[in-house]
Amino acid sequence: MSARPLVTVYSEKNEATQSQLRLPAVYRAPIRPDVVSFIHDMVRKNKRQPYAVSTEAGHQTSAESWGTGRAVARIPRVRGGGTHRSGQGAFGNMCRGGRMFAPTKVYRRWHRKVNVAQKRYAICSAIAASGVPSLVMARGHVIDQIPEVPFVVSDKIEELKKTKDAVEFLRRSHVWADIEKVYNSKRYRAGKGKSRNRRYKKKLGPVIVYNQDNGIVRAFRNIPGVDFMHVERLNLLKLAPGCHLGRLVIWTESAFAKLDSIYGTWSKKASLKADWTLPKAKMTNADFSRLIRSEEIVKAVRQVKKVKKTARLHRNPLIKPALKAKLNPYSAVLKRAALLKQRRAHGNEHAMDIKIKENKAKTVKAGGKATKAKK
Repeated sequence: MSARPLVTVYSEKNEATQSQLRLPAVYRAPIRPDVVSFIHDMVRKNKRQPYAVSTEAGHQTSAESWGTGRAVARIPRVRGGGTHRSGQGAFGNMCRGGRMFAPTKVYRRWHRKVNVAQKRYAICSAIAASGVPSLVMARGHVIDQIPEVPFVVSDKIEELKKTKDAVEFLRRSHVWADIEKVYNSKRYRAGKGKSRNRRYKKKLGPVIVYNQDNGIVRAFRNIPGVDFMHVERLNLLKLAPGCHLGRLVIWTESAFAKLDSIYGTWSKKASLKADWTLPKAKMTNADFSRLIRSEEIVKAVRQVKKVKKTARLHRNPLIKPALKAKLNPYSAVLKRAALLKQRRAHGNEHAMDIKIKENKAKTVKAGGKATKAKK
């Protein structure tokens, strides 16, 4: 978005006048290429003319399938004999002389309804982009010698009626270099358009936005690449042709001064557009990388926690008894029982087992003597 507070008005001789205009608020609107691209695509569809192939094309023969049992495909075949045509496949999209697949119809949904608020948003974005010199240059316009962008000239050019006066104004304003680019870019179109009344194509030059047509359209209309728009009827297809933002716009003084009343400001509603408020940018400073690295944010953000990840060893519990006991505490008991059973079967008891048995026998004897004494 453009951030110049005042814009100088230039005369038809490219001399800076005493009058200066405040930059309209619409030049500080957010630049949204996504909205512009979507709306441009929708609006462009509304100029399409319906086209379709003939409903009879590919069906102007009395073909019939031969059916099964003749070792040929079941496609309908032309009747008769005595000619190459008889027996040839017909009707299908894979057949010579057949109809196309899914024949086009004139009742296709050619046009689109466009949301008015979105259309206005896109135009605001396109106007804001036209005030950024880098975007204007990126679009291919030659503006090296132009004194200011946005370029505002006095209302005297609205009274021009001769093309030679218009050319003189463009030469003095150093805009003629952009027109020469249009002359040099004229070339044959690639594709079928050559045979459809659009043999040549060329680049676009500046667009002139006026408030009153006192002869300005007649003066400039024969210069290639130049378009015109009334300030109250701005067209997105001319402000951002091909969905590319940054068209070079030449404003007349009265048209430029009228922008605030047409699109409004953030403190004052638009007087010429009902229920319209100028869109605000989500971020006042769009340089996010600079913001995130600023001292204030760096101090407020906590430091990154560095967690050391140690490699975990995955041991096999079938081999490691301690690990198996941790997973299943009863496994130690089962193992001990199995071991004892095995020893008893072989008759070789462990010394510890013998000791345990002796201790048990002693306790049993001691218990028997104690009971006899009591009796």
